[in-house]
Amino acid sequence: MASKFTELSIDCAAPAVLARFWCAVLGYEVQDVEEEEGVVSIGSPGVPEGKSRPGPVPPTLTFARVPEGKTVKNRLHIDVNPTDREQGEEVERLLALGARRADVAPEGASWVVLTDPEGNEFCVLGTRCP
Repeated sequence: MASKFTELSIDCAAPAVLARFWCAVLGYEVQDVEEEEGVVSIGSPGVPEGKSRPGPVPPTLTFARVPEGKTVKNRLHIDVNPTDREQGEEVERLLALGARRADVAPEGASWVVLTDPEGNEFCVLGTRCP
């Protein structure tokens, strides 16, 4: 068997704040908090933790406090697909949650680039709804 993608770790200044934002974006819930280490993990409420499950699972997101801030464009980013509304409506919902526009997409792109509250870029796709 090959490896499975089960977790994405994100360095940040305020793990609890970023975890709340991404829980609201993805419909996830907090699964683990390690206050002394400054780590918060979130995941899908409908699918148990995936390390011991066969097949694909929604990845857990783990936010870890680090002292340095974000200084350059992300080399890896999250893409989200609206499942119950159009892309524009989803963008407005995410902006209301605290996302900001990051006007870096090429003209005519089918995706919209936003940043989370700590400036991490992510895309809202407009052509797929899983």
